[in-house]
Formats: sequence, structure tokens, C-alpha cells
Amino acid sequence: MTPALDDAGLLAPGWTGSAAASATGDNAYLRALLDAEAALTRAQESLGLAPRGAGAAVTSAADDGDFDPRSLAERARGGGNPVIPLVTDLTKAVGEEYGSYVHRGATSQDIMDTATMLVAVRSLGILLADLDRVQRALARLAAEHRDTPMPGRTLTQHAVPTTFGLKAAGWRSLVLDARDRTTAVRDSLPAQLGGAAGTLAAFTAYGATDATALPTAFARELGLRVPLLPWHTLRTPIADLAGCLAIAAGALGKVATDVLTLARTEIAEVTEGSGGGSSAMPHKANPVRSTLIAAAARRAPQLAATLYGSLVAEDERPAGAWHAEWEPLRELLRLVGGAARDAAELTEGLRVNADAMRTHLDVTHGLIVSERLSAELSAALGRARARELLTELARRAYAEDRPLGELLSGEPDLKDVDLDDLTDPARYTGSAGSLTDRALERR
Repeated sequence: MTPALDDAGLLAPGWTGSAAASATGDNAYLRALLDAEAALTRAQESLGLAPRGAGAAVTSAADDGDFDPRSLAERARGGGNPVIPLVTDLTKAVGEEYGSYVHRGATSQDIMDTATMLVAVRSLGILLADLDRVQRALARLAAEHRDTPMPGRTLTQHAVPTTFGLKAAGWRSLVLDARDRTTAVRDSLPAQLGGAAGTLAAFTAYGATDATALPTAFARELGLRVPLLPWHTLRTPIADLAGCLAIAAGALGKVATDVLTLARTEIAEVTEGSGGGSSAMPHKANPVRSTLIAAAARRAPQLAATLYGSLVAEDERPAGAWHAEWEPLRELLRLVGGAARDAAELTEGLRVNADAMRTHLDVTHGLIVSERLSAELSAALGRARARELLTELARRAYAEDRPLGELLSGEPDLKDVDLDDLTDPARYTGSAGSLTDRALERR
């Protein structure tokens, strides 16, 4: 098989050089198309619809033949898809004795859809392996930092204290959600076989007494699910792929976006293990892995939307809806596969600065625990008095640049209250530890 003229990925550092890129390249698609054609002949032979030896002949030619992706791509313009010229080349490679059993009874969409399912299954296997790396790295971070306090932030501002362990456990939970959905979709992807209009009529014409047995044999040859019906215009498998890939991109994007925020110079609560350089500023170590993941997460929803739009496919086989799926699906598989690779590297090398997290808990002069103080002081002072006092002391804490605890210590009504405990942010992380433990029980 001659090398494909794949896009080298000059503008796509997020997936360039990844296993996902190889699994979705032109050579990979060509391999899947040939696998589908060979499996179809073998399935027909197993049911007596092709003579003994036809399956082996087509399989051998499909494996060893010299098929030129550039030529196929250029000739695909004539019929609108690459299957038509491929069948011509494969028939010639098989030879006169068995050449007539290449593609017999099938339509181009049968082979193209089936090849797409093969590419997807193979790509999702790579994605799942990297998602597993990510979840294992996050589980380690969550366990190590179960009780590492840090500011919780809502609407960009300090809210109440939390722990980095709970944050990492939350990231992991999203990744596991993506893993579970991706696994379910991968295991559900079906072969496609229906003939010209989804009736299997041609196979009956070639001698099948029960043509419905052929899709079963075909699917089993390829390790794909047996389709209930031909799904030429019933595009649930494509929509399912769109959904699981968009969720995976979003889950990884959440991790990356949080890291980008926490890795800012003035925050520096985390850093990537090996940052990227700058062409102009030698001092920089940019969070490149997070940047590439975030870029993929922003593109994925639009690609998924195109695939969802192709659910609206007319008649028994569509003009345009099916064709519109090919490039966005491949790009989505590449993007998410590349993002998962980067996320594995990111999480396995992520450095956590617990000292910076602890320092930032004091940025608001102790006001980060005002929720706790409001509840606790209400019991001692009454709700109205406690609120009035905290409002006044919060103003003074900022104006005088003094810790809230110091100001509270001057209040005679609080002389019997343990203010050191009440005003320590590290002692107000709620159930973060037990929530982290519970999250880590999920396998």
C-alpha cells in the first residue's frame, strides 16, 4: 500500500503525531474499506453465496494489493465517494476467477459506513486507553491532596475553602463519565449492509434464501454489532459518536481550563510538568498541554453539531447528509484523541503548589470563612447582631489591611469563642475529604 498524502497536521499540534492521527488517516480509512470488502466476500462464502476460495482471494488481494490513496481520492469525484474506484482496483487485483465476487450486492454506502465504524472502533480504543491514564493520574492527585486546602472560586471570586483533592476527584468523575459513554458507544457500533435501498434485494437475486442472515455474518467477520436494520438514513450510530466525543472533549476541557486559571503567574497553584517556550520571551513556560486541550474542547461541539444535523437524511439513502459526516467525524476523532493524549501527559506531570494554595486562603483577610462565622456567631450574638458585626468588620479588614480574626478578638462578647479555629480556612472545608473518598471508590 503506497503512503497516503495525509494532512501532516501543520496547523493541528493538538493531534499531530498522535496514535489517533494514525488511526484516522487516509491509510487507516483505506485499510478499513478493504477490510469491509474482504469481510463481505467471506460472509457470502460462509452462507454459500460465493464459491469456496473467493473470500481468501479477496482478503489476500485486499491485504497485499497496491492501492493508491491519491488516485482513489481524485477518482472519487466521479461518483462522490472513494468506494467506487476502490472496487474497480480491488476487482482487478483479485483477478478473473473471483473478481466478480468483490462488492457483490452491496452499495457504496454499505462499505463506507462499515469502514467508518471500523475506524471509529479502532480510534475509540486508543481514546479509552488515554482516558484511563488520565483517570489514574487524577485518582493519585485526589488521594495525595485529599486534605490540601485551597480557595474555592465561584463566578471568578473566592467563595469558601475547598481542597485540591476534591477538585481533582471532580475532574476524574467527568473523565469517568466520558469513559463510560465512550465504551458504551464503541461496543454498540454496527456494521452496515442493506444494498441499494436497504432491502437486501440484490443478495436475494444472487441466491440468498434468507438475506437477513448476511448482515449477521458480515458483522461477525468484522467484530462489529449486528444491525437491527440497514441504517443508511437512520444515523443513530453517528449521533452516538458525536455525543460521546463531545462529552469527552468537554470533560478534558474542564480539566484544562481549570489548570489554565490556576497556572496563571499571579496564582501559580499548579504548573504543568513541562511547559512550552515562547518565541519572544525566554522566561516563559507556557501551559501548552492545557492550551491544546482547551482548543480541542472549543471546536468539538461544532463538529458534533454537523453530525447531529445529518440525522435529517431523506429517503432510503441521502444526498449530502451522509457525505457531510465524513470530514467532521474524522476531525472529531482526531481532536479528542489528541486531547486525551495531551491530558494524560498533563495530569501525569501536574505539579501542585500547596503552599500557594494556603497563602491564597488568606488573601481576603479571613473573609473566606464569613459563611461559617455568620452561622457560628449567630448562636452567640443573635442573627441580626452577628450580621451587623461581620459587615462592619469586613469593611475594616479591607480598609485597615488587618485579619478578620484579629478584629474579632477585640469584641468583648466573643471572649469565650475559639476564634483561631473559627477563622482558620483550612478547618472549614466541609465534607470535602469524605466526598473525595467516595468519589475515589468509583472504578
